[in-house]
Amino acid sequence: MDKIEQEKEALSIVRQMYGKNIDLVKQCPIHNTFRIVGKKFTVLILRNMMYFGQSRFNQFLDSVEGINPKTLSARLREMEKDGLIERKVFHETPVRVEYTLTEKGKALRPILEQMAEYSMRFNPADIFIDGKPRTMREILGQTTG
Repeated sequence: MDKIEQEKEALSIVRQMYGKNIDLVKQCPIHNTFRIVGKKFTVLILRNMMYFGQSRFNQFLDSVEGINPKTLSARLREMEKDGLIERKVFHETPVRVEYTLTEKGKALRPILEQMAEYSMRFNPADIFIDGKPRTMREILGQTTG
């Protein structure tokens, strides 16, 4: 299937999803979200910021599995451009740079949690040593009620 056929098929799917409101839709919102967070390592950087409170380049470099400095720099720039994070430079000696989540970035937390829930439910053997499914509440040590 060539690129034009792929675009026609994608538009057909979007039309099915949005029906009479198709004229309001410029592109598929699911695809757009994936474009923002779907590049390799982006969700891992977000994860580390949300769950581990990381904010510094070297923290990400040491903890994001398989990332190199060039790729990390590129991802951080893209995330800043997309409005997911803010970069703050502290004019100290040595200069310190910290990254923080914006409201737009924080809004991705429930999406990442749903992704984790999906994987823990449907692919527990890939996630857990014992292969048993678990919920985010169980993992994070939260009780119901």
